[in-house]
Amino acid sequence: MTTRLRRFRRAAREEADRLEEPVREAAALARKLGLDPYPVNYWVVDHDEMNQLIAYGGFQTRYPHWRWGMTYDRQRKQDQFGMGKAFEIVNNDDPSHAFLQESNALADQKAVITHVEAHADFFRNNEWFSRFSGDHDLDAAAMLERHAETIQRYIEDTEIDREDVERFVDAVTCLEDTIDQHRPLTADRDEERSRPEDLRGRLEEMDFSPTVSGAVFDDEWLDELAEAEAAAADLDRPRTDVLGFLLEHGTVYDEESGEAVEMEPWQTDVLDILRQEAYYFAPQKMTKTMNEGWAAYWESQMMGEERFAGTDEFLTYADHQARVLGSPGLNPYKLGKELWEYVENTTNRSEVAEKLLRVEGITWRNFHDAVDFEQIQSLLEPPEVIDSIRPDTLEDLAALPEDDPRVDWEALDRALSDPDAVDVERYPWKVLTYEGLAERHFSLVKPQNRGFLRRIRRSELEALSRYMFDDAKYGSVEEAVADVEKTAGWDRMREVRESHNDVTFIDAFLSPEFVESNDYFTYEYTRSTGDFRVASTDPDDVKKKLLLQFTNFGKPTIAVFDDNFRNRGELLLGHRYNGIMLDLDEARDVLERVHELWGRPVNLMTIRKEYDDHDVEIARRRNREPEPTEVGVRIRYDGEGFDEFELDPDLQERIAADDIDYDTKPDEWLS
Repeated sequence: MTTRLRRFRRAAREEADRLEEPVREAAALARKLGLDPYPVNYWVVDHDEMNQLIAYGGFQTRYPHWRWGMTYDRQRKQDQFGMGKAFEIVNNDDPSHAFLQESNALADQKAVITHVEAHADFFRNNEWFSRFSGDHDLDAAAMLERHAETIQRYIEDTEIDREDVERFVDAVTCLEDTIDQHRPLTADRDEERSRPEDLRGRLEEMDFSPTVSGAVFDDEWLDELAEAEAAAADLDRPRTDVLGFLLEHGTVYDEESGEAVEMEPWQTDVLDILRQEAYYFAPQKMTKTMNEGWAAYWESQMMGEERFAGTDEFLTYADHQARVLGSPGLNPYKLGKELWEYVENTTNRSEVAEKLLRVEGITWRNFHDAVDFEQIQSLLEPPEVIDSIRPDTLEDLAALPEDDPRVDWEALDRALSDPDAVDVERYPWKVLTYEGLAERHFSLVKPQNRGFLRRIRRSELEALSRYMFDDAKYGSVEEAVADVEKTAGWDRMREVRESHNDVTFIDAFLSPEFVESNDYFTYEYTRSTGDFRVASTDPDDVKKKLLLQFTNFGKPTIAVFDDNFRNRGELLLGHRYNGIMLDLDEARDVLERVHELWGRPVNLMTIRKEYDDHDVEIARRRNREPEPTEVGVRIRYDGEGFDEFELDPDLQERIAADDIDYDTKPDEWLS
């Protein structure tokens, strides 16, 4: 063992000892706040090990492939040149495993630990993650290690060419996002289908003379037959799990014979393995904004609101979080956190408004005139005994009624009987319950949210009062506010966390009020000027653009339309065109890989935008964007070269998506 390694291991042990208390207390605080995370195992690593873990997607072992090295090198350079530092990484597993960088400051370690606890809660309770494991215990690390060992055995097998394995893995990983993310991995596959006979191929095998063949089986008849077969294909129900389809029906292209042959057992095994991993990582891609926003929100609650960051640590923490939330581009931390805060605020606002509408004399029509918002703000403030908990105020807390749900009476008794048993100075939350913490941190009394209640719209007030029959329940405003459920916002957040993904989350909560108050806008590249410009501030446009970016992991949606196109055994894929054109050069590269997995010619239907040079010039002079012509095309690759054909109008219509085409919830969830 080298001196450096001994030194590092000693430093790692020392760091682990230093973090033992923050880990324990963060987990306890998370549960007090209503979170229910997986147990988390924390590991202390150096920066090089952290870069390796990031390259491997948060796991210590993955199958051998060149892309891990590419990712590692990129992350190492980002770290080296100050372009981004990784503070932690956590994986979806039971128990979860989180890796902390040994060189981080204590403020950063605490922030990471609170962040991780929220991630572990999201992993455990969001239903999209359960669609991979189902009712089975999740052991992702073991699964990925088994996969790595299996593929490594194939690489080392003397009867299998190593380059063949690597090339096959390359071909499959090109398609790793072409799965049906809305169906569980264990969903039944399509029933086996018998492929219609390729008559042209059979005729060639029979070696008829041109005279006989032309007289009996003329080209017109064969073309009509092919068209009939294409029309009979189930084009209206394309299969979106391309990898699953290839696993069932795929062959491989044999270069020696120039024909399609059955997959070798190792190829089927590798394809199945990589498809499983695609399904495992799918929920993380589908909930990136929700998950990171959720973690950022609760990290802020714990580190800031509950002062988990010490006095000497807070400025460091605040500076680093500000940098994360202030990162340019589409920032999942910022967007997600703001949306979660909006869910909390709107829920709390509705809760307060509903109570006020039950006060005699207050209606949805006169609400803004009849309500003294400054008075409401004052009444919503937590009482001093809950807001300012110190060792010298515990007796005041003990003076509350014994059935007060806001007080953790067991913890309070221990704190009073033995001051050393409960460190109230550092952890005042220990003597409060979930209800007490919710009142202590009720969102509408925070400085940044003052005025939020006043901004409630008459339409929302009317909707609240529509089914309100006991509208004279309270005799005074004070009585109504005293009955406000302070847990309403947090309760609603947990409900949303259970079932939504990024697309449904944005669809449900990205309201015009949210867009306007946060100054969101869309921008686009203009052909007339050759640069980017603000395109719209309309809330509907902002929502639509975000939904398009989040649908299908932000990747093009490709589906299998026919596996016997034109009765020739060719594969017909279709791009669900939603107004965004494919990068056709990249599409051709992918088709080459698909051909290796199909063994026969492959076709891709898509829609291309074409611009007339004259129209572009006129648009430039008038400072507007030219209108493109949308042309349906079919790109065919036969193993040697590409051909391009005009797409039949009916097929073009079938691949065109609706205004916003996102099937975000499986039918069975809606029943």
